[in-house]
Amino acid sequence: MGRTQYYVAASADGYIADRENHLDWLLQYGFEAYQEHYDAFLAEVGALAMGASTYEFVLGQGGWAYGDLPVWVFTHRDLPRPSGADLRFVSGPVGVHARAVTDSAGGRNLWVVGGGRLAAQFADAGLLDELWLTCMPIALGAGHPVLPTEEAHDLRLQRTTHFEGGAVELRYALEGPERRIRPE
Repeated sequence: MGRTQYYVAASADGYIADRENHLDWLLQYGFEAYQEHYDAFLAEVGALAMGASTYEFVLGQGGWAYGDLPVWVFTHRDLPRPSGADLRFVSGPVGVHARAVTDSAGGRNLWVVGGGRLAAQFADAGLLDELWLTCMPIALGAGHPVLPTEEAHDLRLQRTTHFEGGAVELRYALEGPERRIRPE
């Protein structure tokens, strides 16, 4: 069975978006230094889960970035569908959909993309295995937090990766007896 991973970039003070929900601060760094690392990560992904805001951001970038991978969008509203995308719009707690979402990854990893609130729901439900956090060399002062969970979660550092320009990826495993709770 694959792992459920939250792969995300954040400011050094722990924000994934600024006060206005913008990512200009992140996009200024470009992708060249990270592309090979990202490609290796994505090669092990079998499905994705994201919230509506992340989905709308991805659509706004032009073109569909995830090919034919199953993408689960957690939302309470109607959203446009790009042609050729394997999209599954769902609402409600992540635990209700956990089995179907992880099964759609076909034994590969599930990537929780973007929003910290959705990743926090996975963590609080005992369904998040890893946090891959790339800390960018900038402090935003405020914004949208990386992982706004309802409870504390123990993290065990597995690996660090240093990138040109000062960014550092911290790869953590989430620990504790509540891990991998799966609904029937």
